[in-house]
Amino acid sequence: MKLHFHGGITLFTITFITLTLLLLSTESTQPPFACDTTNPQTNSLPFCQTTLQIHQRVEDLVSRLTLDEKISQLVNSAPAIPRLGIPAYEWWSEALHGVSGYGLGVSFNNGRISGATIFPQVILSASTFDARLWYSIGQAIGKEARAVYNEGQAKGMTFWAPNVNIFRDPRWGRGQETPGEDPLVVGKYAVAFVRGFQGDNFEGNNNNNNINGHHHLLQASACCKHFTAYDLDNWNGISRLGFNAQVTQQDLADTYQPPFKSCVQQGKASGIMCAYNSVNGVPNCADYNLLTKTARGEWDFHGYITSDCDAVSTMHDILKYANVPEDAVADVLKAGMDVNCGSYLKTYTKSAIDQKKVLESEVDRALHNLFAVRMRLGLFNGDPNKQLYGNIGPDQVCTNEHQELALEAARNGIVLLKNSAKLLPLSKSQTSSLAVIGPNAANAYALRGNYDGPPCKNLEILKVIQGYVKNTMYNQGCNAVNCTFATIEDAVSVAKNADNVILVMGLDQSQETEDHDRVDLTLPGQQESLVKAVALASKKPVVLVLICGGPLDVSFAKDDQKIGSIIWAGYPGEAGGIALAQIIFGEHNPGGKLPMTWYPKDFINVPMTDMRMRSDPSSGYPGRTYRFYKGTKVFEFGYGLSYTTYSYNFIATTPNTIHLNRLMSSIQSTNESSSSSSSSSIPYMSVSKIGKEICEKSKFSTFVGVENTGSMAGKHPVLMFVRHGKSRNGSYEKQLVGFESVSLNAGERAKIEFVFNPCEHLSTANEEGLMVIEEGYRYLVVEDKEYPINIVL
Repeated sequence: MKLHFHGGITLFTITFITLTLLLLSTESTQPPFACDTTNPQTNSLPFCQTTLQIHQRVEDLVSRLTLDEKISQLVNSAPAIPRLGIPAYEWWSEALHGVSGYGLGVSFNNGRISGATIFPQVILSASTFDARLWYSIGQAIGKEARAVYNEGQAKGMTFWAPNVNIFRDPRWGRGQETPGEDPLVVGKYAVAFVRGFQGDNFEGNNNNNNINGHHHLLQASACCKHFTAYDLDNWNGISRLGFNAQVTQQDLADTYQPPFKSCVQQGKASGIMCAYNSVNGVPNCADYNLLTKTARGEWDFHGYITSDCDAVSTMHDILKYANVPEDAVADVLKAGMDVNCGSYLKTYTKSAIDQKKVLESEVDRALHNLFAVRMRLGLFNGDPNKQLYGNIGPDQVCTNEHQELALEAARNGIVLLKNSAKLLPLSKSQTSSLAVIGPNAANAYALRGNYDGPPCKNLEILKVIQGYVKNTMYNQGCNAVNCTFATIEDAVSVAKNADNVILVMGLDQSQETEDHDRVDLTLPGQQESLVKAVALASKKPVVLVLICGGPLDVSFAKDDQKIGSIIWAGYPGEAGGIALAQIIFGEHNPGGKLPMTWYPKDFINVPMTDMRMRSDPSSGYPGRTYRFYKGTKVFEFGYGLSYTTYSYNFIATTPNTIHLNRLMSSIQSTNESSSSSSSSSIPYMSVSKIGKEICEKSKFSTFVGVENTGSMAGKHPVLMFVRHGKSRNGSYEKQLVGFESVSLNAGERAKIEFVFNPCEHLSTANEEGLMVIEEGYRYLVVEDKEYPINIVL
């Protein structure tokens, strides 16, 4: 059996892994459950009484445990407590873009389910800018996760997804796992995915067995990770395990924290994972202000908090934050962490209590959170197969509906970056011969990205294209994706004998993945030389397909007339080959837009360890992401072409001026003191002083007219940005404030409503990390159209 580890797992002891493998191999195929109605020893106990509120049941359960039993439950592989009929439980399972074999909770080797629907890697799904699609993906994955459990092939239903970190640096190996670089997009993805996965409806009202507010029955449990400011894995000898991220309060407030806030407050996620790294000197898993004061206090988080794998041991072994292991245990329990992926808490909690470094009550607090989630999953309500989600079985995995959804996500996410002289789409009837060249063309595994699982089907791009053009010739071109050796002469020979050429290049998991950041932004090895040589020799301009998660500097291809089209396909999942072929041959009109900036290759001169978002003209620091970066770009955030054309116009139905002062008769609307020199000359007011009621009353709508002015039906996202009327140092260049996906036939028009809350959409963070609204003009921007909004304080 092959295990894929989440991170830091090499610090696990051999004994721990051996025992885990033994448990996996001897596990019964029938999922265990607590509170068996046929067991007279437990069915009358209060924690088994479903008529009681969950907090009452948990309190009873924890009160019955011995200290040793309590401590045993503080790790991801929690053992059974037979005397109370409590089964073993595994907290660590993965489902980033499909139920995965990563982690220790799921096995595809011992039951009727041998694979799951593998959707596009998250970065490509994000490029659809379609929140309803994201919800449907989460819903499908959550259903398949429950099916795997019901079939007895999972030892838990807590899945450590989604990854809602910001894709801050283009070299980050895990950027592919995220919804991109924009906090609004990442937050909305988190909300949609989590609601679908856990079984909430899209609009946000719990639709199942609402018990005591947040404690509704979960289809499966989602977890927002990695909390917080985690976006470096292993770069230039610096590891995530020992990295201390220096982050300003301003950047925390408007970049790093908002996606997690959305995931918790609107998504109602039942789990959070604290990250390996430290922020401003404090390890995330030991940060009381982060875990308890912010997440549980300010955001009203109800759920469990897990460490990343062995993040607790690194506090002593690597970070040297804790002098002795018992200090590390005390630090994380006092901070509010509940379960340790690893064995540190199991080994050292009792001695920490004996040494009076931590109280047993802190253990009880953690157990309350852990058992509450297990109860919300229905695991203490008797046989789960007789409950709300009990009828979800193997027939709900790899369904036609889910595979069609995977195809829809891939084809709506794929981004057309260049299409000179309308090279694409190709005509099947007029393409008598075709050359497919490149190391990613015949590799179905490369299409899946990391944290994948066994797919329902496995089709490489080459095989699908051969179904469109019988006379399709193939040459790998490179020995592997790293392209240390290229068969350029052979590839050129193949290209010369074909009507059209498709080059399938890019990256794979050997180039970018967890624990492996890139050191450059160019195509690996001799790939660029291969592309240039083939393009020069081919009869017609070639099509360049890029399989990759992170951006590449392909300026050479952008400027080369012999390269007629460039397509970014991300890691498009199990249906990626089909989606790509449908776009190339005109069966689908591409409409995806980039969810991240594509930087020039010299961006590698910027240290990956510099966490600042805003540019610093005095030092030449260019800033990061489309919001603050002041350098040249290969392709911009939000860029993407179509086979048709669209026009836009603002339909003014809202006054251009918003008088917040008229809504605030009880609040003095004078300037507040600020140490920020960039804000001192502009009147402003903090969002917290304006208050939720006034913020709600100041909402306004703007309507945008969209027309398909071309000759082909298409679906594409309409992106709404805002920019300041008066730019200054520290302000964003522009910022996304809304997006909506729209489908239009040729010549069809539509009107889209964007609803804005000034406190949310028109505010900025000051240097103290407070969200403030400044007086003055903003301009709402869609493509080349602008609409002015004047804020009067």
